[in-house]
Amino acid sequence: MSNKNQPKESNKYGSRLREMTAVLRKHGITGGLTPEKLRLILEDLGPTYIKLGQIMSLHSDILPKSYCEELMRLHSEVTPMPFEQVAEVIRKSYGYEWNEVFQSIDVHPLGSASIAQVHRAVLKTGEDVVVKVQRQGIYKVMSRDISLLHKAAKLVPPGTIKDMVDINMVLDELWTVTQQEMNFLLEAASMEEFAQRNQDVAFVTTPRLYREYTTNHVLVMEYIDGFAINDKENLLANGYDLNEIGTKLVDNYIRQVMEDGFFHADPHPGNVRIRDGKIVWIDMGMMGRLTERDREQISNAVKGVAENDIGLIQKAVMALGEFRGKPDQSKLYEDINNLMAKYGTIDMGDIDIAEVMQDLMEVMKENKISMPHGLTMLARGLANMEGVLAEICPQINMVEIAAARMKESFLTKEQWKKEIKNDAKRLYRSLHKAMDIPSLAADILQGHMKGQTRVNLDLHTSDELSGLLRRLVRNIVMGLWVMALLISSSIICTTNMQPRLWGIPAIGAFGYLMAFAIVMYVFIKHIFSKK
Repeated sequence: MSNKNQPKESNKYGSRLREMTAVLRKHGITGGLTPEKLRLILEDLGPTYIKLGQIMSLHSDILPKSYCEELMRLHSEVTPMPFEQVAEVIRKSYGYEWNEVFQSIDVHPLGSASIAQVHRAVLKTGEDVVVKVQRQGIYKVMSRDISLLHKAAKLVPPGTIKDMVDINMVLDELWTVTQQEMNFLLEAASMEEFAQRNQDVAFVTTPRLYREYTTNHVLVMEYIDGFAINDKENLLANGYDLNEIGTKLVDNYIRQVMEDGFFHADPHPGNVRIRDGKIVWIDMGMMGRLTERDREQISNAVKGVAENDIGLIQKAVMALGEFRGKPDQSKLYEDINNLMAKYGTIDMGDIDIAEVMQDLMEVMKENKISMPHGLTMLARGLANMEGVLAEICPQINMVEIAAARMKESFLTKEQWKKEIKNDAKRLYRSLHKAMDIPSLAADILQGHMKGQTRVNLDLHTSDELSGLLRRLVRNIVMGLWVMALLISSSIICTTNMQPRLWGIPAIGAFGYLMAFAIVMYVFIKHIFSKK
């Protein structure tokens, strides 16, 4: 049976490869890859690649800014799958027909994306819900396409994006992220965690999750009506204050990032609604996480920008990221210094956090520093938040609200306990080391008086400098050889030593020839050296 299926699978594999190759040729991939060309290729290849492109747009720490901005233009709406397929996915997930759970399901989807589509429905118990159904066979299709993309990456010529990023590494990470998004049980867990973390925030809520009807491929949640957060006309008509909405939105988002370390990574207007005076966060398919250490370093980086402290920014960047090659701290310092020239002595309240994050990402990319995935998602999220604020309340400043939130967080009892505990640890370590200072000083003085003082130097040089030093020492040694040969040969030539060559002692003549050969070697090597 497996032998019969193998040619069939091979034919499908080959057919898709030919289709991909045709698209690549259509857009002239061998002539180089531009941001616009990459976007058009992904759109032509279909829903799977549109999703990959959207995830790739998050990688501002690896991909050039122009590529990320172009990939953000990819449309999320794709051709919906027929309702028959929707019913089939539900039947396979539940083990019985959909009408045993739902009174009705609207055959026309509310939205259709690359991985899933959503339908409005009514449960048997009468509740209005939204059913998110995964596209039939999407896992197998994406797995096959990722494998083919690894093969297609070999066709990308040098001198393009291939020289800027390890394409295979990006594809592996994209596949990992996409697999997580295709598991609706993970999204359900994110909804529950997000609701639990924000349960004490009076103006924030999330859709109710119907866990009993949720599987890997089907997610059922409360239907949220209300208004989109950028629907200014209806919000104003219903008595909402846009400035209040913007302030509360930013305050809650900064809390998610800096206090919880668990935040909505895709806060575009379609994922944030206003209902009954509350902000409703929906679609938890893409969530970001930051460790406590990451949050502390992000805070230090923003503080460094505000205080024009290059050393503090450099320390934060190096603590957050990981060098993909040999680190060059002097170049990193120079790049950060150039970045600070852009901001000058800008006031803390005038900083655009999204812009600062994007600029820091560019510096990290130039220095081949990889960022944690959570940080790249945060950069995308902040950009979305800035866009929402610019649309509904442009006079609201995200940094001022963030500064107030972080100050409030610092003044909490728990934060004070944490700071006091950390300070106590540092004080203890300092006192413990200080107790050793007198005995160490006595040992040094005693050793010096006995002539036993020894200083160990550990010098680190760049490859270029060490090469220069080697050449310098070699040339000096050769010069000494030439000088010694000329002097000794000249002394020998004043004697009547036999045998003789060209009228002078043969040993003297040989010495002159050796000196001449060394001089010519150094001269020719200098002429042809590029350094």
